[in-house]
Amino acid sequence: MASPSGQRLIRYDRRLGVRFVAGADEAGRGSLAGPLVIAGVLFDYASLHGHRTRPLALLNDSKQVDPQLRETLLRSVLHAAAHVSVRVIPACDIDRNGLHRSNLNGLRDVLADLSPRAEVCLVDGFRLGPLAPPHTAVIDGDTRSAAIAAASIVAKVTRDRIMRRLDALHPRYGFSRHVGYITPFHSAAVREHGPCDQHRLSYAAKCYASEGLEPAA
Repeated sequence: MASPSGQRLIRYDRRLGVRFVAGADEAGRGSLAGPLVIAGVLFDYASLHGHRTRPLALLNDSKQVDPQLRETLLRSVLHAAAHVSVRVIPACDIDRNGLHRSNLNGLRDVLADLSPRAEVCLVDGFRLGPLAPPHTAVIDGDTRSAAIAAASIVAKVTRDRIMRRLDALHPRYGFSRHVGYITPFHSAAVREHGPCDQHRLSYAAKCYASEGLEPAA
């Protein structure tokens, strides 16, 4: 059986009384650099029993799980899920379309991607409007629903892997250390070198303010 965290999350989804439950969540919304990564996960609760739930024992909100365990949980989610969808929205698209619109569009898209069609779609905190599949916004959903928590794991691990690759391309910014979020080191690097093409220039970040910076090569 699942441990208390995993069991509690799975129990929340099972109480919905349907077979197919989808969850959607994103990683990187507050980041200064790098993409926004959005994931959707579909669980088939008619087949998710016994030994298939055991790998989800420590499933939880990705922010409450250390990086090594997140990697393990990603494999567990991919094994247990009926379908997984991921969208990666680069910094240039976020600058062009705005963060909130980019996020809502991505959440709509991953839910629409999932097959078979979910009977219940759960989203961590956001109402997506009438263009999205019918869905429910769940406040703090990544700590309540297994499907949302699983999506948070997929999104976070995928994004962290991308940021490590970007660190190799842009080593001056330390992306593997802070995965694009604002830290004193990151801010100092932007002030010294200017932003690169992975930075979101539409953000009103103090490290951009003094010199009207343009992306560095």
